[in-house]
This record gives sequence, structure tokens and C-alpha cells, in this order.
Amino acid sequence: MAENLPYSTSWGTLEKMLEKIKKASVPERFTQDFVHTKLSLKGGSANACIPILKKMGFVNSDGTPSDRYKEYRNPRKSRTALGEGFRKLYARLYEMNEYVHDVDDDELLGLIVECTGGEKDSAATKYTLATINTLRKHADFDVDEFNGDGEVDTDPVPPQLEEVRQDTINLPKQVENVPAGSSKSINLSYTINLNLPATKDIEVFNAIFKSLKQHILED
Repeated sequence: MAENLPYSTSWGTLEKMLEKIKKASVPERFTQDFVHTKLSLKGGSANACIPILKKMGFVNSDGTPSDRYKEYRNPRKSRTALGEGFRKLYARLYEMNEYVHDVDDDELLGLIVECTGGEKDSAATKYTLATINTLRKHADFDVDEFNGDGEVDTDPVPPQLEEVRQDTINLPKQVENVPAGSSKSINLSYTINLNLPATKDIEVFNAIFKSLKQHILED
């Protein structure tokens, strides 16, 4: 069954709007007045971009900016937030190919024509292709978070914590147990697994490992 796909007849305006959203403060409601006055984008082409943002999950049905809208304004989350919006906007294409964001233009064009039932050279097909390409070049799809330089943010272990780990834990620990009346020793070993709290406060980890060393490792 043929389905329509969302597109903008002015994808350049949509691109400008997304860039301006990053710089403007978050409005109580994302309206045409906000677009015209605060984003300095006027005319019907700008107004027509608002439904696209709603379908991407950037703007709620009542016009309030969504959590995804707010994440998009965060430089570390901007590209992944747009990627999530893209997946929502073109969910039908993802049912046809789960890597729509990576296919070349020829394959993408074929998917659009197959989905919509439209002609390859029609205006609607060309607008759809241009809108998809505009959005996906500013989005990331394969990772959860990026830092300001576009690199994966891994939150490495603080050097102080690494030192604490090395100084206070030596696992597995060998334990000698000599049964009564036996001249042979039995070597036992055990492994301790820790579920550490989600915090970067080094004092918390100091206390945990100090207690571990005092009550378990030195027994």
C-alpha cells in the first residue's frame, strides 16, 4: 500500500530553522510568531516546517517543545537527537531498510518510489529525497552520546579512582587452609564483584574500597 512521506518544499529553510533553534531560548510554545520573530524566518515555507518538527517529535501536539527539542539544543546530544527524530519521521522507510540513513541516493530514491507509489521524477519525490539528505547529513545514528567535537564520549575513570583500585584491590586472593591432621595445604581463591554507584565523587569510592580492604581482603 502506497504511503506519503513527509517532506519540505524548502529544505534549506528547514535546515536554517534547525540551526537557529540551537541558539534561541526555548519558548513556552513553538508557534509561527516564535518562528517569525525569534528565529527571523518568515513566510509560508517557514510555517510549513512546523509540522515536520512535530512529526519528528521535537514539538508536542499542544505546541510545547519536547524533551527531544531540548536535547537537540545540547551540543553533545544535538546530532543524536536529530537522528532519533529522523527515525521517527521516516519510520516507514526503516521498515523497508533498517539502514536508510546510510544508503546512497539511488537506493534511497528507489525506496521512496516504492513506498509512495510516486513517479521517480515527480516534484514530491525530489522534495522527499532532498529533505532526507538535508536531515541525515546533520544527524548521527549509531552512538548514544557525542562530545562537542563529534567524538564518542566515554566518561573515562578518573585517575584518582584508578589509583584507589590498584592500591586496595588485588583479586583473586589466594587463601591457604590447612586441615587438622593434614600436612598438605589447600589453595582456595575467590573473586569479588562490585556494583559501584553512579557517581564521580572520589570520596565515595575511597570509602568503599577502604571498607572492602579492612573487612574482607585483610581477613
